[in-house]
Amino acid sequence: MNEPFLAELSALGPVLLDEPLSRHTTIGIGGPADVYFAARTEEELRAGLRAARQHGVPVFILGAGSNVLILDSGVRGLVMENATDQVEGPIPNGAGFRVRVASGVSLAALARRLSFAGYGGLEWACGIPGTLGGAAVYNAGAYGSSFLDNLKGIRIVDPNNGIVEMRPEDLALGYRTSAFTRGALKDHVVLSVDLALQKGDPAALRARVRELDARRLAAQPRGRNAGSMFKNPVEHSAWWLIDQVGLRGHRTGNAQISEQHTNFFLNLGGAKAADVLALMDLARSRVRERFGIELETEVALVGEP
Repeated sequence: MNEPFLAELSALGPVLLDEPLSRHTTIGIGGPADVYFAARTEEELRAGLRAARQHGVPVFILGAGSNVLILDSGVRGLVMENATDQVEGPIPNGAGFRVRVASGVSLAALARRLSFAGYGGLEWACGIPGTLGGAAVYNAGAYGSSFLDNLKGIRIVDPNNGIVEMRPEDLALGYRTSAFTRGALKDHVVLSVDLALQKGDPAALRARVRELDARRLAAQPRGRNAGSMFKNPVEHSAWWLIDQVGLRGHRTGNAQISEQHTNFFLNLGGAKAADVLALMDLARSRVRERFGIELETEVALVGEP
């Protein structure tokens, strides 16, 4: 690895070499990162990006480690964990309130904190295990709501390390997709997001959060997983399609399609990405053969097999 680059990165904070990414993903799977660094402020995030680009080192930004499957040979170059945690607000903004949140903040934790404080609008996100940056990139959603409903603006850093402010309409947000996922904002990184909130009744919002917690607990497995594996096609839910082709509880190696919710793939302990990929291929092929529907992956596949 480039010694001047490592020296520059080490000046920002601790740097790990050959770090197993299984330690940093919700499914507990992933080969090593050549270099691993956790950026805890926006300044560190931008400085890490600048160092990598100046030295020609490829960069992958890792959020909370959900919605991603790191492949077994790991990731070449720099994996930079976005651990930024700054929150500004809520402050009055017209008839409502605005909050500016760093992209590394947990969406679920923020939603719960604001709901309990009596600010409404994000309670639907109280169980989504990703960061604000990931939510903006994938337009996270649940229970009939999505990130677009709350988004007022976004700050991103471009490949030249300049800061660009964008409006929601500039991001082309759709069902689990955006200008980022389509490649229109390649090499751009989310720094912070501005969200719109409304003042609500704290007791009612707490009750709504408890209701959604109960629904999620009843519907989704507790084991190690990456979240919903496939996007829901227009015709049927992905879980229904996978269930109909007889794959509920099906296992390859130490990976298993959940018996509770068949769009969740579990690491039973020591599973490899290859095990999960085999289950994904099996689910896609059976659904294609029986229903003529092509399942589209929601979880991002990253790294080398």
